[in-house]
Amino acid sequence: MAVKKRLSPIQILLISLALVTLLGAWLYTLDPGSRFAVVGDRIQTFATIFLGIFIEAAPFLLLGTLASGIVEVFVSKEDLIALMPRNVLLGALAGGFMGFFFPVCECGVVPLTRRLFRKGMPISIGITFLLAAPVLNPIVLASTANAYGFGPMLYWRFGLSFTIALVTGLIFSVEKDPSQVVRAASLPDLLENEIRTVDRKKTSLREKITGAILIAGDEFFEMGRYLVAGTTLASLMQTLVPQEFLRQLNNGPLLPVLIMIALAVILSICSTVDAFVALGFAGFSSGSILAFLVFGPMVDIKSVMLYSQVFKRRTVMYLVLLPLLMSVLAGVF
Repeated sequence: MAVKKRLSPIQILLISLALVTLLGAWLYTLDPGSRFAVVGDRIQTFATIFLGIFIEAAPFLLLGTLASGIVEVFVSKEDLIALMPRNVLLGALAGGFMGFFFPVCECGVVPLTRRLFRKGMPISIGITFLLAAPVLNPIVLASTANAYGFGPMLYWRFGLSFTIALVTGLIFSVEKDPSQVVRAASLPDLLENEIRTVDRKKTSLREKITGAILIAGDEFFEMGRYLVAGTTLASLMQTLVPQEFLRQLNNGPLLPVLIMIALAVILSICSTVDAFVALGFAGFSSGSILAFLVFGPMVDIKSVMLYSQVFKRRTVMYLVLLPLLMSVLAGVF
């Protein structure tokens, strides 16, 4: 007897989104003064924002999962450990610059970091890489320079992002037991329970490439569920919270910084394009725009959803609060 194949959460959400979009389009054709037209307009806005964020983020999540598959197949645990500096400070410094070798955004860096943890990467190096890579990579360097030129905004963004990531990584280096920071499924001693594994010594290059792609596919659909959930929340926030209302609160040294940080979380824009979006908030102080560009790639709605699949709840809380406090201080002063 044939077994019915269940739809994945992503398929269900996408189908539901398509139906909601069609419903919104139908309601929008009604009398503009009616209540249904307003509801239809909100639904269309939600669908547009959702698709914009998801289509923007999905390729980078795929890039991160491909990098994860390549690391699993072609990099052995022994080689990775041998390359990592033994000194805690040097290791965290190395983690801060790894983004130039793995140019992934905040979506793609999470599955790659999880794979590196499974390979035995120290927590401090992985945390620094996780927070720094979405900004300290050549793609974001080029986009920020294109938006603001080679000037103070570019230098401050990269300097503060690196400093915050480094300090957070060094704070986590105090914890010597990885099981207190990372969820059990992300620890190296459970690697044999992975859905797909590849024996490097007994397989050809073609088989290794196939194995890397299969691993990437597994992780893409696993992490993609939480990307969809985070994108949905971000879209709802953008639909329900008017940006004009936030702009009216732009006064004082602290409030604009908090507003721009809140916008960074709500908008959940990919770090590769957020510099161009920040240009639209030229009325805000330079410190608040800087906080937007520094904190947003580290923490937003969709990245927190992804963090929750790698780290324990307490760790996720620290990964939000530590960059938040430092970003606020940097933006104000």
